[in-house]
Amino acid sequence: MLQAMKKNLLTLFGLCWCAVFLAAQPAAAATGSTTTSHAPGAQIAESISTITGVAISPLLGTSAYGAVKYFRTAEDKRANLPWFAQPWFWAPALVLVAICLVKDTAGTALPTAVKKPLDVAETVENKISGLIAAGAFVPFIAMMSHEFGPDSSMLSSMGFAAADFSWLYNIIMVPLSIAVFALVFLAANAINILILLSPFTTVDLALKIIRTAILATVAGTSLMNPWIGAVWALIIIGISYFIAGWSFRLSHFGAVFTWDFFTRRYKRFTPDPVANKLFLGRKINKVPARTYGRLSRNEAGKLVLNYRPLLVLPSRTVELPDGNYAVGCGLVYCEIMRVEGDGAKTAMLLPPRYRGHETELVRIYGLTGTHEVGILAAWKWLKELCGFKVQPQMAAA
Repeated sequence: MLQAMKKNLLTLFGLCWCAVFLAAQPAAAATGSTTTSHAPGAQIAESISTITGVAISPLLGTSAYGAVKYFRTAEDKRANLPWFAQPWFWAPALVLVAICLVKDTAGTALPTAVKKPLDVAETVENKISGLIAAGAFVPFIAMMSHEFGPDSSMLSSMGFAAADFSWLYNIIMVPLSIAVFALVFLAANAINILILLSPFTTVDLALKIIRTAILATVAGTSLMNPWIGAVWALIIIGISYFIAGWSFRLSHFGAVFTWDFFTRRYKRFTPDPVANKLFLGRKINKVPARTYGRLSRNEAGKLVLNYRPLLVLPSRTVELPDGNYAVGCGLVYCEIMRVEGDGAKTAMLLPPRYRGHETELVRIYGLTGTHEVGILAAWKWLKELCGFKVQPQMAAA
């Protein structure tokens, strides 16, 4: 089933390339060049770049596109512009983008514990603006490019002068545009999740610069030449397609992480005595990291993860390697580790809802105990170095 889905998406991607190539032909014939943005094909090429750019950063892309459209429109026609080109939307949206920029720039001087809640808030904003763009912006851009489609003389020569195929164009292009937007948005959103999970503010800033640079190349190449912009956008779409599985798992992990953090779910959560929803911490038996499922003990007493690929496909099971497992207690979220001598490897990632429930998990799964990891482990080491008393680690009874 996964192979069939990939084959269908690859077919759609191929259709995008064909559409750009075919659209370029009437543009070149009409103008003798492919750089005139008023040509039918050029408008379609610009639409591909626009959708790709907005998917990378929905709030920035939508508001910047709206502001440019507003100032390029004659004053007496501005009242008829769509919602995203009205000052009541793009002005406060650009202010919010500026605030995020200040946060990212000054964030390198902020402690991680102070900056991370702001990153969580930005992640929520990105998801909300992405949903709005997918539902209200992308369909408009897809349908707007139809206005610059083949002229009536071309259709007349083919015997279709009286036919109106706009409905067919919309049926095909709107869902295809939303699918392309979703692929690129997932890939770009993965960068936000990496920022959310990174404990280093300098790494956060570097990831933001990379994302902004990619967005700038999409806009820059489109302004320079719509065909170059479209080709570069299609390359980004192709890369997004091939990492879609990785992006989806990381985005889902970030969504669960954000929900637990914002709602303080750990205060009203109680672990199940048999099976609990966790994320796979590393690739095991070809099952990729961050696969979401229920961890339990099977009849043989081994730890197994029951999961559904893409959350909806038929259920599967993967068995964790034999060994001694313990709960690693972190500052924001915890993990289940496989202890190997003096070291340990992450086996499962626990959403923030499990903070404060580590001892219950040790009892439920019969683990060896708890250990501080990450910042907590560093803090414990510093306290011991300074001669302060530390609370002993809990061992299984």
